[in-house]
Amino acid sequence: MASSSASSGPSEPIRGLWYDLADPSEEEARRVEAATGIAVPSRKALSEVESSSRLRRIEQGLSLSTPMSTLEGPDSQLLPLGFVITKDHLVTVRFHALRAFDEAKKQLTEGDGEKAGSVAVFLLLLEELVDSLADALEEAAGDLDSLSTRIFDFDASAGRSRRNGAQAPRRRDVALRRILRSIGRHGKALGKIRASLLGLERIIPFVADQCEDLLQGEAEARFETIRRDIASLDEFETRMTDNNQFLLDAALGLINIEQNNTFRILTVVSVVGVPPTLVASMYGMNFKHMPELDWAYGYPYALALILMSAVLPLLYFRIKGWL
Repeated sequence: MASSSASSGPSEPIRGLWYDLADPSEEEARRVEAATGIAVPSRKALSEVESSSRLRRIEQGLSLSTPMSTLEGPDSQLLPLGFVITKDHLVTVRFHALRAFDEAKKQLTEGDGEKAGSVAVFLLLLEELVDSLADALEEAAGDLDSLSTRIFDFDASAGRSRRNGAQAPRRRDVALRRILRSIGRHGKALGKIRASLLGLERIIPFVADQCEDLLQGEAEARFETIRRDIASLDEFETRMTDNNQFLLDAALGLINIEQNNTFRILTVVSVVGVPPTLVASMYGMNFKHMPELDWAYGYPYALALILMSAVLPLLYFRIKGWL
């Protein structure tokens, strides 16, 4: 059979071409080792970051590993994914659900999976993984486009909120916080996709070089197609990362403008309050001879002077465009 799951009964022998181990237990790993003669790598071994540990030639064939994103949007995880390829078997070890594996199994079931070789199944998995990463990048591109609209139409939407009688300052603050969180989540997701692409990009030439005798005709052409697809996705991801950084800079610029507006209002309030305070302090002095004390309209005069000293700065700032 083309593929076999490690979740079969404990006493049932596992036989097949492709053994897909999803977070395997020690018992499952031993059963696969007994059936194939291949040592199943542990999670710790697959998590090694050195290229010499991720891409190794073993006695039976090749041992490969790469970090792979779960591709669950901005909240995706980056977990190790391992491949062990021999002439007769392919063993995959993963620790998260991947849509690419389900698609590959479906194609092998519906197609001529009985005649597929280990390298052919490995190629199919690579193609499906690349397709999944491409779909994730397309989805992220749409999300970033929506974020761009939210950021650069921010003042227009805030204006509508003010006309509707909403608490504009607080709503603007909450909206900016949400925008920043969205940009941060997308930045993290893009970083994980980039790590996945980089891992696959390193695997392709290594396998092509080590399995040169098995890559003839269609297989060689498929390997070259996968290599070109990964290169194009890498360029696309780079542009999206730059776009995400641009949106982050724009959002921080909006926050700076909001802070400047706040400080400007505080400055206006403090300046407007100085002249009335000066007038009130002057007429609050306890000198014996103050001409205004004998005026019949001295009190209204002082109140009017305080009012004018507050209104004139407001008019000045209004004319200058500060208000």
